[in-house]
Amino acid sequence: MKEKIKILFLCTGNSCRSQMAEGWARHLRGDRIEPYSAGIEKHGLNPCAVMVMAEAGVDIRAQRSKTLDEIGPVAFDFVVTVCGNANEHCPVFPGKTRVVHVGFEDPPKLTANLPDGEEKLDVFRRVRDEIRRFVETLPESLAKP
Repeated sequence: MKEKIKILFLCTGNSCRSQMAEGWARHLRGDRIEPYSAGIEKHGLNPCAVMVMAEAGVDIRAQRSKTLDEIGPVAFDFVVTVCGNANEHCPVFPGKTRVVHVGFEDPPKLTANLPDGEEKLDVFRRVRDEIRRFVETLPESLAKP
């Protein structure tokens, strides 16, 4: 049996985009990928992210917001930074770990001035679906130089 590819999805606060990516990777590619997510900081799990993932049939309620230090020593094959800030502040990873940047817009930032409701959730849904389309290409898309 082939060992699963270890992928870390890294974001600023590990509250939304990286959590969605971890959830999608476990749901869609769990047979081939061992997914992790972390943040440069931790901001708590975003309730809108949890809600829109549940709508798509992926339960991320058990996931928690964490920093890289809280994951411990894992020999990641890939680190995927899903936001510009994480890409700019990405730590150096030892060994064969390859860092790849695939940025997605920040739903909490985009909806900061919107009231709770469908308009706000639609932004989260759009980014959720963009992340899903990316995760569906894994791990093959990461192997390309």
